[in-house]
Amino acid sequence: MIRSEPFHRALGAAQPVSVAELLALHGRGSQAVLLLVVSLLCVMPVSGVGTVLSLLLFALAWRWPRPRGTVVPGRLAAFRLDEVWSRRCLRALAWLHGGAGRLLRRRWRLLRHPAAFAWWRLWIAAMAVVIFLPLPFGNVLPGLSLVLLGLGWMYRDGLLLMLSLPAGLGAIAFGWFSAGLIVDTAAAAGQQVMGWL
Repeated sequence: MIRSEPFHRALGAAQPVSVAELLALHGRGSQAVLLLVVSLLCVMPVSGVGTVLSLLLFALAWRWPRPRGTVVPGRLAAFRLDEVWSRRCLRALAWLHGGAGRLLRRRWRLLRHPAAFAWWRLWIAAMAVVIFLPLPFGNVLPGLSLVLLGLGWMYRDGLLLMLSLPAGLGAIAFGWFSAGLIVDTAAAAGQQVMGWL
């Protein structure tokens, strides 16, 4: 079980942290840990981060689940958050793991059966597509869905895996609605321009 103490100690140091350091605080290398950290970074409203990290999410989906030895690209591993976002990310991870240690337990093991792996790959890829789209606040729900998936996988809790689905469905609905709104607005603007000409 991952404890929250390393994150609190890192918070006390009050120094900017890199993605590699965030992964190292978990004490083990796995694809679920990488999914959790990358998804948490996608949830944070930092301009352009989600678009770049969605490509890594596609790569994670392709090889899901690889239990050990996950290789993080050098540039991503070296990417360093500023002091404000370092504190926010560390605080969020401390809170997540503190609550997970108390509330989560092994259950619903069939959701982690090898027969379900292909479905989880598709789900991660679908969330990566929504994160890739340049929608205002479009990263929040798919990022949250993948945070829940990563935590559920790490703690082997099928309930959390199931909870990742409604968040993701909300993300798909939001993306569909936003895309339709953008298309309708562009069409109306085009008609207005044509009326002026």
